[in-house]
Amino acid sequence: MSSQKIGLYPGTFDPITKGHLHIIRRASRLVDHLIIAVADNVGKKPLFTWEERAALVKTDIDNMPEKHCTITVERFSGLLVDYAKEQGASCVFRGLRAISDFDYEFQMAGMNRNLYPEVETVFLTPGEQYL
Repeated sequence: MSSQKIGLYPGTFDPITKGHLHIIRRASRLVDHLIIAVADNVGKKPLFTWEERAALVKTDIDNMPEKHCTITVERFSGLLVDYAKEQGASCVFRGLRAISDFDYEFQMAGMNRNLYPEVETVFLTPGEQYL
């Protein structure tokens, strides 16, 4: 088993925002490898294709001035906990913009903890300028 701490930051990123990038920068301080897991969720009817969303994320990460770990962009579908197990992730980062996000994210974190107790959910809030 690798001693490297792997974190996931899942989302549709349709499109990626400055708030997302702020969360990515902060999350990169907490792990050795951060996987930006771009959801292949056609049920949400995204504006951009998965390939376009992934390319936008990659471009922004390549241009990010401060990265504190290895950051990769991956395609993901299905249950997040299954993907976390597959990747060997120890934590999942979730952004909270407002109190209304918390109720949903809190419920999802509890469900994920029941399905895969080895992964922690870490809530981060973006800077006020990105709310």
